[in-house]
Amino acid sequence: MIFNSTKKIPPLILLLLLAVTGMAQQFPGKDENIPFLITFGKNAPTSWGDDDYTQIFFFAIPKDQRKPIYIRVFDPDVGGENDELKTVFDSRTRFSVYGGKGAISNEDATFHQPVGEYDSGTLLDSKVFGVEPKYDNNWYTFGPFNPNEGENSPEYGGFVFKMICEGISGDDGNTYLYFLSEDPERNVPVEGANAFTFEYTFRLPNKPSVCHIYPYIDNEVISVQQHNFDWDGDGLIRIVSVAKQGEKVLMSGEDNWSESIHPIVEEEKGGSLDFQLMKMNNIRNNNVVFRVTNQYGKAMPFFSVPIGGVPKYKYQIGVKYKTQ
Repeated sequence: MIFNSTKKIPPLILLLLLAVTGMAQQFPGKDENIPFLITFGKNAPTSWGDDDYTQIFFFAIPKDQRKPIYIRVFDPDVGGENDELKTVFDSRTRFSVYGGKGAISNEDATFHQPVGEYDSGTLLDSKVFGVEPKYDNNWYTFGPFNPNEGENSPEYGGFVFKMICEGISGDDGNTYLYFLSEDPERNVPVEGANAFTFEYTFRLPNKPSVCHIYPYIDNEVISVQQHNFDWDGDGLIRIVSVAKQGEKVLMSGEDNWSESIHPIVEEEKGGSLDFQLMKMNNIRNNNVVFRVTNQYGKAMPFFSVPIGGVPKYKYQIGVKYKTQ
């Protein structure tokens, strides 16, 4: 996890991170309360909630993992119960798995737009899905992969694989989930593994509820800037931490971005922030893009299981904030 040109997460922190992830292997994770990831076909209007028709996830595998691993995708096809119809289902989505040198160490791989060598590394497997009812509400399995086929990354405590999901044609929204498994037919967690992304594109629940996103705050971070796209005024977004009781952020409207900068205090370093997306309306199929950068403009990864656990406000910390 790179926060500036020279500072990285100490390997010890990453080993602790991998240790606490335990058996949480579906992504997004349970604590995030995000029902689906979503990627639209490249001909869809961005007002439907996808700014670039591409989503990149990374999977960190502990170095002591000996068994092959599988990346399973729930509902990878376009069409059916969960996906978002424009006029008629005619979209195609490509899922591609990369490992090897450059899979994550190439800076383009962690940039918020699919430009340059974002598909760096060694292509290990790829499949295009269209309207295929047999995959509706079902799983498709990529693999097996030997753990050492991922990129050896001390910064992330093990071997890293990259999954790129791209909407290559059409204008429909493809909703899906990931599961990292030791079995090709069942969801058997890879103990100590984790997943993360640098920019989320996801569907909000269809009823009032709270979703959570957890960026880790390194000791070098002094401020963060949140960026959200196409929120549609669907409630409130706030930050909770050991020192923030509910600091509001600026929210976007239809088909536009909104940003706000938030200072970090010493008590928040070495833990996670909780960006709470508080949906208050019954808007259906509201899709949102979200990312967080540090004071250097570098994207900060969101881990499915927050480092240090879900942050709780400690009222005894004598820090006051003005809400924006």
